[in-house]
Amino acid sequence: MGGKVLGLNCPPVTESTSRVPVAEARRGYLRMAVERYDAIVVGAGPAGSAAALTMARAGVKVLVIERGDFAGAKNVMGGVLYSRQLADLFPAWPKDVPVERPVTRQEMWLLDESGSALRVGHQSARWGEGPPHMAYTVLRSRFDRWFAAQAEAAGALLVTETVVEDLLKEGDRVVGVRTGRPDGDVFADVVILADGVNSILAPKAGLRPEWPPEKVALAVKEIIVLPREKIEDRFNLEDGQGATIELVGDATRGTFGMGWIYTNRDSISLGIGSILADFVKLQLKPYDILEHMKAHPAVRKLVQGGEPKEYMAHLIPEGGFESLPRVYGDGYLMVGDTAGLVNVIHREGSNLAMKSGELAGQAVVEAKERGDFSSRALRRYHERLAESFILQDLKKYRRVPEFLNRHRELFTTYPALLNRVVTELFTVDGKSIKEKEAWLVGEVRREVGGWGSLARLGWEAYRAFVR
Repeated sequence: MGGKVLGLNCPPVTESTSRVPVAEARRGYLRMAVERYDAIVVGAGPAGSAAALTMARAGVKVLVIERGDFAGAKNVMGGVLYSRQLADLFPAWPKDVPVERPVTRQEMWLLDESGSALRVGHQSARWGEGPPHMAYTVLRSRFDRWFAAQAEAAGALLVTETVVEDLLKEGDRVVGVRTGRPDGDVFADVVILADGVNSILAPKAGLRPEWPPEKVALAVKEIIVLPREKIEDRFNLEDGQGATIELVGDATRGTFGMGWIYTNRDSISLGIGSILADFVKLQLKPYDILEHMKAHPAVRKLVQGGEPKEYMAHLIPEGGFESLPRVYGDGYLMVGDTAGLVNVIHREGSNLAMKSGELAGQAVVEAKERGDFSSRALRRYHERLAESFILQDLKKYRRVPEFLNRHRELFTTYPALLNRVVTELFTVDGKSIKEKEAWLVGEVRREVGGWGSLARLGWEAYRAFVR
């Protein structure tokens, strides 16, 4: 059977094209030997590539459609990749995976306006044992391109520079996608939406609402080039090792968010992220906040002399468990950021994306074996999510977003208070410990309303994080 796919002529299907045929898709040139696919994946980020890889390995005919010039061209993240989920997909850890540095030390800094920084950190020998225990800093444009290539090598067909404008439906069932190409309707038994937090397809099709500004964070990130030896000297690292630093308090100028600094091989990923509504409410510009954080004495020397190479911005879904949509239906699944699967408490996004993509791919393989792509059959994806750490962790922290939004003093008052307290306690100035304790009690009363208010905050935090 010959025909057209995405508006281009296709050769007849032959016996040699029992799976996905060899194809070329560069700058609009496309030749494919099939018109209909078992599955279409929209988006070639970690979630989409994991889903495509899982399905292609099982013999499912998969088409991956990416709007960027290449996979990763339009993807941004803080820069930490947890290796456990990648190791699940590649038990023999690939030597060519483009990671930057293994993270052997993690820290959190509480900054105040005076230039002080209270630092809490941990270094573990276990983190240096190799996959699957390690986290790595990565640059998404490199990693995503590599990951998508693994899905292609397994048999998936990747088409870039193509925008999916809408889902095709028969009644309530999704049966394919409409692209921006001439004659660009492509059909499949199931469509996996992996087009990220900015998905136009899911809200347009009524599969989930647009998230309000209170439920998404706007992150801006800068790549600053520095010589390898300077990075290791400034961050006190052994050869090839990496570090991550999260910054709270004055780093984000009172907004509900945090900053970060991650070490790459010969550059630093530095950024801030805050709830989108705060930028509007406080009339602050993300770039100004980033520059403010870079000027803090604790940060300034780390980036001094570096050359800014890239500047990026990205939205992150942060509504948590209570904001999750229904992730399956007749002929469709949603994965990764598209479904809001981000655990901001533990800085987990790309690993949840990869795992959800893998689980979605497994559900499609089972559905294909049964010849049933109905909502009832694809519900198995949601069940797998519920059995995994993804929904278990998100459910555990379901009260955290509301708790943090209600207690903005955790991002303003408390970092400043803790810095003053630690500075006073470590200052030897002739005052007795009794005098310092009396001063401490006075500060707590003045800033937080006394020990009773502090105890209530502790109880609320316990309910949000622990119970």
